[in-house]
Amino acid sequence: MARRSTKTPPPDDFEERILDIDVVDEMQGSFLEYAYSVIYSRALPDARDGMKPVHRRIVYQMNEMGLRPERGYVKCARVVGEVMGKLHPHGDASIYDALVRMAQSFSMRLPLVDGHGNFGSLGNDDPPAAMRYTECRMASATSLMTESIDEDTVDFAPNYDGQEQEPVTLPAAYPNLLVNGASGIAVGMATNMPPHNLGEVIAAARHLIKHPGADLETLMKHVPGPDLPTGGRIVGLNGIRDAYETGRGSFKIRATVSVEDVTARRKGLVVTELPFTVGPEKVISKIKDLVGSKKLQGIADVKDLTDRAHGLRLVIEIKNGFNPEAVLEQLYKLTPMEESFGINNVALVDGQPLTLGLKELLEVYLDHRFEVVRRRSEFRRTKRRDRLHLVEGLLIALIDIDEVIRIIRSSENSAEAKQSLMARFSLSDIQTQYILDTPLRRLTKFDRLELESERDRLGEEIEKLTRILESDAELRKLVSAELGQVAKKFDTDRRTVLLESAGAPVTAVPLEVADDPCRVLLSSTGLLARTAGAEPLGDPGGKRVKHDVIVSAVPATARADVGAVTSAGRLLRLPVIDLPMLPDTSGAPNLAGGAPIAEFLTLEADETLVCLTTLDESSPGLALGTQQGVVKRVVPDYPAHKEELEVISLREGDRIVGAVELRTGEEDLVFVTDEAQLLRYPAAQVRPQGRAAGGMAGIKLGADAKVISFAAVDPAADAAVFTVAGARGTLGGPAQSSAKLTPFDQYPRKGRATGGVRCHRFLKGEDGLVLAWVGTTPARAATATGTPADLPEPDPRRDGSGLPLPKAVAVVAGPV
Repeated sequence: MARRSTKTPPPDDFEERILDIDVVDEMQGSFLEYAYSVIYSRALPDARDGMKPVHRRIVYQMNEMGLRPERGYVKCARVVGEVMGKLHPHGDASIYDALVRMAQSFSMRLPLVDGHGNFGSLGNDDPPAAMRYTECRMASATSLMTESIDEDTVDFAPNYDGQEQEPVTLPAAYPNLLVNGASGIAVGMATNMPPHNLGEVIAAARHLIKHPGADLETLMKHVPGPDLPTGGRIVGLNGIRDAYETGRGSFKIRATVSVEDVTARRKGLVVTELPFTVGPEKVISKIKDLVGSKKLQGIADVKDLTDRAHGLRLVIEIKNGFNPEAVLEQLYKLTPMEESFGINNVALVDGQPLTLGLKELLEVYLDHRFEVVRRRSEFRRTKRRDRLHLVEGLLIALIDIDEVIRIIRSSENSAEAKQSLMARFSLSDIQTQYILDTPLRRLTKFDRLELESERDRLGEEIEKLTRILESDAELRKLVSAELGQVAKKFDTDRRTVLLESAGAPVTAVPLEVADDPCRVLLSSTGLLARTAGAEPLGDPGGKRVKHDVIVSAVPATARADVGAVTSAGRLLRLPVIDLPMLPDTSGAPNLAGGAPIAEFLTLEADETLVCLTTLDESSPGLALGTQQGVVKRVVPDYPAHKEELEVISLREGDRIVGAVELRTGEEDLVFVTDEAQLLRYPAAQVRPQGRAAGGMAGIKLGADAKVISFAAVDPAADAAVFTVAGARGTLGGPAQSSAKLTPFDQYPRKGRATGGVRCHRFLKGEDGLVLAWVGTTPARAATATGTPADLPEPDPRRDGSGLPLPKAVAVVAGPV
C-alpha cells in the first residue's frame, strides 16, 4: 500500500526565487553582527555605570520589585524569573551567575546584592546553592545606583520584545566601574579591570571636578593602586601606572603570610589573604602536587582552618630544619600564592569599545553624572513650577472665595463654571480645573497659610534649581558634594597593601637551616628549647622571669642529636632541630617559648627526664646515681642507628635520681640521702662500665633511707649544698619546714660506699630531707610552677638546722 504524502503542495501562484550570495560576504556580515551583539549586549561594561546589560537589568528589576535594603529577602529564583521574563533574553543560569557574583564580598569591593544563603566561596571551591534555596535583596549601596531613576535622569529603550522599557544606563551615584571592576571576554577583545577603594576613587573624582586639567600623577596621589576585596599585597607599581596611563598594564598579587609557631615543635606559614580570585583549595592542591613530585621541599602538612569567625586561615606546617622564609619564596614562585593580574580597561563609551586610562574613566563617569544631575534638576524644576502654578491659582481663588462659590453655583454645568472662572480671575485651564477639583474643606484660613508657605518654599527651590542649571560651577559643586556624602557613608579602609618591590631577595637564604652551634636547655617545669650559640649562659643577673631555672643544658649544633637520660635508665635520642628556638637568650632565658617534653619524647607514666647529655664519645661519659645508692660511670658508646639505649641495668624498684655528663673526669661525685647524709668522693674511684652493666655501690644507706640527690661537682669551683627538711614524701609541698645553704667545701671527702657525713639537723616536726641540691653557685630556685623563689643566706654549719622559706622551693640549679 502506497504511503500518502504529507508535504503541503505550493500554491498555484508560487514563484521560486533563489538569491546568489557570496559566502564570504555573508560570513563577514553575520560575524560582524554577532560580534557587535556580544560586545554591546553581553561582555563589555558601560563606562558610565560600570555594568553589563545583565547586571543593569538585575539591579533595575530588583528596584522595580521593591527589594530595598530595609525590606525582607525574596527567593533568588523569583528575581531571576522576573529579569528573564521581562528584560534579559537569555537563560536563567547566566542571570543567576551574575547575581551570585554581585553578592560575593570576595568578588566585589562594594557588593550590589545582599545575599542570604550559600553564595559560593573564594575560588569557587564551594559552588553556590541553587537559586531556589538562596535569597536576596538590594544592598545598601545599590540604591545609589538607581537613585532618581524615575526623574528622567537616564534614557529608556524597549526590551527584547518591545513590551517593556529598560534603562540604557543607571544614574550611578558613585563610579561603580572603578570601585567593583569588571571582567569579560567579547569577540576580538576583552576587559579585565581590578576593583578599587571607594573613598580613594571618589577623592580623585572630586579633585578632577575642581581641577579638570589635573594630570595623572596628581590623580594617583588619591588612587595609588587597586584595592582588592581579598586584600593581599601588590608587588611592583610600574605596571599599575602604565595601566592608569594607557589602559593596559599588569601587577603581581601576593598572599599575606606570617611565620608563626603553629605547634609546639614546628613553625608554619599562616596565610590570611590570598590573591584575587584564588581559593584555598587551589593552593592546597598545587602544594600537594609539588610535594608529591618532589619539586617542593620543607612542607610537612597543609591545613585549611578557614571559618566564619576568623575568615581565611591556611596553615602550612614547615618541616624542622627548613627556613620558613625560603620555603615561602618557593611557594610564591611555584603556587598560586603569587598571581599576575593583567589590566585591560576596555569599556563602552557611546556604544563604542575604547581602552581608557584612569583619567578618561573618571571623566566619562563625571560627564555622565553631570548629565544625570542636570536632567534631574530640570525634572524637579518642572515639577515645582507646575505645582507653583496650581498653588498660585488656588491662592487667587481664596482671596475672593465668595465670588468663586457664587460663580460655581450660578453656572449651569462644570464647563460653564470653568469658563466663567477663567474669565473672571484670569486663570489658566489647569489652574481652574484644580480649583474645581479641590474640596471645600481645603479652602480654610489655615489652608491659605499653608499654601502661602508652600508657594514661598517652591519659589526658593525653583530659584536654587535654576542656579544649578544655569551655572556650571554650581552643578560641579553639587555633584562633588553628593560624591562626598557617598564616600562618608560607604568608605572603608584599604585592604590591599601596595609595595614598590618584594624587598630583599630571599633566595640568598638557604632552604635548610644551617648546622650552627646552639645550646639545648631543659627547664625545671619540663620545657625544652634551644638557643643560638653554644656558649654557657652564665649568671645574667637582673630581673628574674618565670622558667629561668634551667636544670640541664648541653652544647650542640642545630642539625645534631643530644641524649635525654630518664629515671628508668634509658637514653633517648633527641633531634635538636625539632626544638623551638628561643628568640632572645640575653638576660634570664625565658623558656615560656619552649615546648613540653611530651612533644618530643614518649615516657612511661612514672618515668621522668633526669638530664640532657651530648653524644660525644670522646668525653669521660655519664655519671649516674640511683635511689638505692648505686653509682655508675658509663662508657660513652652511642651507636648512631639506635634511637634508644640502655645506660644502666636497674634493680627492681630502683630508679635514677641524678645523672651528669662528666667534663674532665676529675669531678667529685656527691650523694645526699633523705636521712640528711652527704657522701663526697672523687669520680676516679668509680671505674667506667659498659652500658649494660648495673653499676656498683655508691653510698651506704640505712634501713629505710634512700638517695634524693646525686651530682658531680668540680672541686675547684665555688659550690654549695642546699637542703630542705620536712615530712618525708612531700617534695615541694606545704609541709616544708626549714632550708639551709652551706658552702660545699665544709663537707670532707670520704670513701666510696661509706655512709658520709651529716648535712642537716632536723627540728621538731621534721623527720627527713624532702629536697637536696649540690652544685656550683650562684644558684637559682623556683617553685613547682616555675615561679622564681629566694634562697637563704649561706650558713657555714654543715650539720646545722635551717630557716623557714617564704616560698616552697621545688627545684634549684646553678649556672648553665
